[in-house]
Amino acid sequence: MTTPTAHTARFDRGRWADAGAETVRAGVHRIPLPLPDDGLRAVNVYALEGLTEGLVLIDGGWSIPESRKALEDALATIGHDLGEITHVLVTHIHRDHYTQAVELRRLLGSRVYLGSGERRSLELLGETGTDRPSGSLHTLRRAGAHELAERVAAMDHGGFDPSVWEAPDRWLGDEEIHFADTRLRVVPTPGHTRGHVVYLDEARGLLFSGDHVLPHITPSIGFELGSTALPLGDYLDSLRLLTTLADARLLPAHGPVGPSVHTRVGELLDHHDDRLAQALAVLGDRTLTAYAVAQELGWTRRQLPFADLGAFNQMLAVNETAAHLDVLVARGRVARTETEGVLRYTAAVTS
Repeated sequence: MTTPTAHTARFDRGRWADAGAETVRAGVHRIPLPLPDDGLRAVNVYALEGLTEGLVLIDGGWSIPESRKALEDALATIGHDLGEITHVLVTHIHRDHYTQAVELRRLLGSRVYLGSGERRSLELLGETGTDRPSGSLHTLRRAGAHELAERVAAMDHGGFDPSVWEAPDRWLGDEEIHFADTRLRVVPTPGHTRGHVVYLDEARGLLFSGDHVLPHITPSIGFELGSTALPLGDYLDSLRLLTTLADARLLPAHGPVGPSVHTRVGELLDHHDDRLAQALAVLGDRTLTAYAVAQELGWTRRQLPFADLGAFNQMLAVNETAAHLDVLVARGRVARTETEGVLRYTAAVTS
């Protein structure tokens, strides 16, 4: 096994998931941590040094032994150790971001921060005793994909460990937090989850974007236990919000660092405009469920047929399709009816 090494900001973009630490700029290091059997390959956490409080992490990673070892090894290459981590600022509640933050608190006494919009999701985890995506399964059934919902529900979701779903030390709203001379603006960006936040370092021109803005892919929408009325509408509003802030370098949770948040946000908005148009075109003059529409769309950058996706990714595809159709309903472009708990969509007649 090779020894992880520190890298400069010229780190090979195609190998962003390689173990080690990439120095984004002085005092800011990107550390990719492994994910078990996950197509995303790794999750980036960011270590901020030079603070009187010790090391601050943006996101914590997934609570598995391989992740903690990778974090420990990467910190060693920049002259630090786990014991210096005093604060972990989490972007959202998904387990590849939150659960190791809780584990680090138990191990080191670090303080954990999370957006206040995630409070209900965390409560639901305790109430249901499962981290299966029940909200997404409900959407599948409403989309007419009952058999797919049963297949996804029967999958091994990794087991439920309540100890890694403890509450944070502090809930964050739309505010600014200070660590020595570093100021981070907390910006709520609901959509991927209802309580997702990003952290903006205005002085250094850096945005720690979590899963809200990713360089190569679009995040799933509303993938959580509960549900919201219009998650894609929330997501698009959150993207537009970022265009009202000063542009910054993109420091995402998955993928390499990017030069411009505004450029990538523009690409994401264009992508969703295209998907809205494609969903409307599939409907044509027919009345269809979101499941039926999803089966006629192409998926991923390779435009794969729906049938070529695995069950989990089919669930994400149907959920995304439903989210786009619901935005078209909100815009008056599509009508929606419900029969026996299943939603069907029809393009609105225009004069």
